[in-house]
Amino acid sequence: MRLNPAVARGAFRNVWVVAEVLSGHIQPVTHELVGAARALADVRGSEVWAIVLGSGVAGQTGGLIACGCDAVIVVDDPAFAAFNDEAAARTLVQLIDKYRPESVLCGATTCGRALIPRVAVLADCGLTADCTGLAIDPDNGDLLQTRPAFGGNIMATIRCSNHRPQLATVRPRVMKALDADPRRTGRVIREPLTPDPSDALKRVIEVFHSTETAVNLGDASFIISGGRGLKGPEGFNLLRQLASRVGGAVGASRAAVDAGWIPYAHQVGQTGQTVQSKVYMACAISGQIQHLVGMQSCDLIIALDKNPDTPMMQIADIAIVGDLFEILPELIRQIPAT
Repeated sequence: MRLNPAVARGAFRNVWVVAEVLSGHIQPVTHELVGAARALADVRGSEVWAIVLGSGVAGQTGGLIACGCDAVIVVDDPAFAAFNDEAAARTLVQLIDKYRPESVLCGATTCGRALIPRVAVLADCGLTADCTGLAIDPDNGDLLQTRPAFGGNIMATIRCSNHRPQLATVRPRVMKALDADPRRTGRVIREPLTPDPSDALKRVIEVFHSTETAVNLGDASFIISGGRGLKGPEGFNLLRQLASRVGGAVGASRAAVDAGWIPYAHQVGQTGQTVQSKVYMACAISGQIQHLVGMQSCDLIIALDKNPDTPMMQIADIAIVGDLFEILPELIRQIPAT
């Protein structure tokens, strides 16, 4: 199913956010995208709409409106109790054809990366994946979608000028969610799921939640990361000691992970995790663009390096020039163990 190509670009309006729903709960990346969508819509004088596909989710619309949405479309059906990319894509395209949004945003998560490319093909429109920045042209509504390119060596800004809507997946924890305002009001639009014969081709039997312990840097408020300058796996023992004193988590650059000094689960950057902690302390990390795109949204950035001219030292709020093997042990001694 493709959208009517005869529809003029001017008929498309508003910025949509496709909510990510897991186990019946709207995920934080949705609120981050609503904040980004609010900024884009305000430039164009348009509205922010959220699209919620799930089962038993109708009661969660108020939180989305409080965080910046003007309208929420809800398709509440048992068929969406578990993620189903084919049914979700078909439903989204039907909604796009009916309401004609100018731009559609979705998280660059496992679900989003499976869903939105299907929507782009069905709707015959452009898609920019894994964005780390968004802006909008106030004159023609072109979405300016920034993402790393050529292995992260450049940051490319991409337009999809010839088709509407414009689709983008955005990295979690790159955008800032707005503070909830319970006084905000908005509209809730309920839409039914249109049955399709293809729905019988696939059925989710069971959803399995792993109980294995994983490194979740995304939820950490204090992250201490190390790079090539740690000189080996032993250097990360210093970071672990400091992290334990301040209740933080240990991260790493790609160079340290590639060297085998620390597992991949700790990697921060374009090919690792994107983080948005209150404090990010970078120890002996030069700060190549691949790493910066994964942590530049942190509230406070502290850099520790012998070289004062590295990119990380230049963007840091606090830059400490010195030998980490002298400074970190002293910091550990000064902070009482918890």
